[in-house]
Amino acid sequence: MYIEIKRLTPELVDDYLNFFDTVPHNTNKAEERCYCVGWSNADSDGVDSSTAEKRRELAAKYIAGRNLDGYLAYYSGKVIGWCNANTKSECFKCQYGRMYLECTNRTETPIKDNVKSVFCFAVAPEMRGKGIAGLLLERVISDAVKDGFDYVEAYPNKEFVDTLFDCMGPVGLYEKAGFYKCYEIDPKLVMRKKLK
Repeated sequence: MYIEIKRLTPELVDDYLNFFDTVPHNTNKAEERCYCVGWSNADSDGVDSSTAEKRRELAAKYIAGRNLDGYLAYYSGKVIGWCNANTKSECFKCQYGRMYLECTNRTETPIKDNVKSVFCFAVAPEMRGKGIAGLLLERVISDAVKDGFDYVEAYPNKEFVDTLFDCMGPVGLYEKAGFYKCYEIDPKLVMRKKLK
């Protein structure tokens, strides 16, 4: 099975939106489609993301403005997975960055370090368990090395519950890729891979 991984660009906006429009990645409820707009390098002050339609519009705007960064996984020309990965220092004003990232600054690694953060995964139900998230993570790491990052960081739950609450992936995914546990922010872990 050949899986192609592509970095998100404005030219891929229709593929991205179609994936979130049609593929149940967390629940089958249309109103809960996230379009992954909570993690971006855009300031979320005053932004209304209360409905799926508004989140879809934001996603299109963020992709056009290069505020949403990550990778799409394709199989037979169709998007079957997504990984949101952005520069940590650029995401402190986004919706979820305000909740999670401030806590991650109390580590031994100062903010001056260049950190690529892996924020979430979404994989089509029929493709789960086939290593798609691992392939996406490999690409994040590979590009982070090329782009001069010092670390790749992730924030999985300590214990996997299900794909709705564990969109950041299971701990084992990161351990397999060489990440180590830095510390806990209940109920999450901060895991990191040193690149230099």
